[in-house]
Amino acid sequence: MLLTNKQVSQFKIVLFVLALLPFIRLVSFVFLDKLGANPVEFITRNTGDWTLYFLCMTLAVTPLRKLLHMPWLIRCRRMLGVYTFFYAFLHFMTFLWFDHFFDVAEMWKDVIKRPFITVGFIAFVLLIPLAVTSTNGMIKRLGGKRWQWLHKLIYLIAPLGVLHYFWMKAGKHDFSQPVLFGLIVAALLMIRLWWRWFGREPVLVTGA
Repeated sequence: MLLTNKQVSQFKIVLFVLALLPFIRLVSFVFLDKLGANPVEFITRNTGDWTLYFLCMTLAVTPLRKLLHMPWLIRCRRMLGVYTFFYAFLHFMTFLWFDHFFDVAEMWKDVIKRPFITVGFIAFVLLIPLAVTSTNGMIKRLGGKRWQWLHKLIYLIAPLGVLHYFWMKAGKHDFSQPVLFGLIVAALLMIRLWWRWFGREPVLVTGA
């Protein structure tokens, strides 16, 4: 399916608003006092979940673009990636602010002490350069090849994000959602490996 530039722009506006809705809902819950008995846990879980949702959506853009013959979808990938970082940042700030009240030393002790936090922290740190270099200017400054190489970090970040979630849920013996996320991420990465082994696909770099 092909769209005109105007239709793609309109689609991106709708996507931007939809992607912001979870944040608006969370803020409304704060003001309406609907965060439940443990507000910190609610915010942590909510922002963590949405980080993984947007991570999966970002990874799904390329397979969907090729399978559904919708080349314009690539123009939405950067926005989804930035939203992945946005919700990861909220997730991290909840940990830093509400869990540790900006006590970096205590936060660092927790990162070192608890492996699932260590894994999540590494994934968040790796997301930072991707967010910083998401602009058109940074793509030009780095050059297409170096930019693409850097953004392959997403293939490491995604498994680390799932491992962080799986490890955290393991303490509660609740594996259903982590397994589901793991299967989705594994499938999205396997599709890429399949194409790489059995047929080289064109690589697109777009500043749209």
